[in-house]
Amino acid sequence: MSGLLVAHDGAIARITLDRPQKLNAIDSTMAQTMRAAFEDAARDERVRVVILAANGRAFCAGQDLADPGVTPGSDLGATIERFYNPLIRTMRALPKPIVARVNGVAAGAGANLALAADIVVAARSASFIESFARIGLLPDSGGTWMLPRLFGYARAVTLAMLGERITADQAQACGAIWKVVDDDELEGACDAVASALAQAPTRALGAIKAALEASWTSSFDEALDRERDLQRMLGATYDYGEGVEAFGAKRAPVFEGR
Repeated sequence: MSGLLVAHDGAIARITLDRPQKLNAIDSTMAQTMRAAFEDAARDERVRVVILAANGRAFCAGQDLADPGVTPGSDLGATIERFYNPLIRTMRALPKPIVARVNGVAAGAGANLALAADIVVAARSASFIESFARIGLLPDSGGTWMLPRLFGYARAVTLAMLGERITADQAQACGAIWKVVDDDELEGACDAVASALAQAPTRALGAIKAALEASWTSSFDEALDRERDLQRMLGATYDYGEGVEAFGAKRAPVFEGR
């Protein structure tokens, strides 16, 4: 797949950005293949968690400005509607957890690609830059929605307007990402999180993701109704039965994701 490597390790799907010579900058083909990889992960019943990672010294430098669709005078809205919005929507709707393994810089759309994951594990040397205003644009790829929710409004507007670099440690301190580890521990730490998720009740994780996502735009009563409906569905799953049986037997549950 152009600019992308996809591999499977048991229940873990690994989607790896692979344009290191371009700092994994995204072009239209790469955006399409990434979306297709997430769609495949959604359909594949063997997959219970996805790791989004990158090769080279950067996670993702954002949009490849050499791509013909983003030259000055181009319809940038059309490019976003065709490539970026479908990708981010697919990630957020994926009924399985996504763990982003962030090494080096994540800039522009690359920063928001990482933040669209459910759990972000970053190297201590990693950083995030909302670099859009530096070239006369505003954050896209879900940035205007995610930034105030993850960082708070004051930080979000400053990051978006000034385009300042925020370190991984600062992002963790804000509560915007889950964990920061030393660079040489990044792969192992990310794999440990993914392995734990791969053994968890997958349908419950998907329901948690859907409910939290919907909570941003729903009332308290709507949230209560959603919890009722999702819990009804989960109560009929194999994993719920296994969880209750294991609890009673004082043993670790063996979830199957069904």
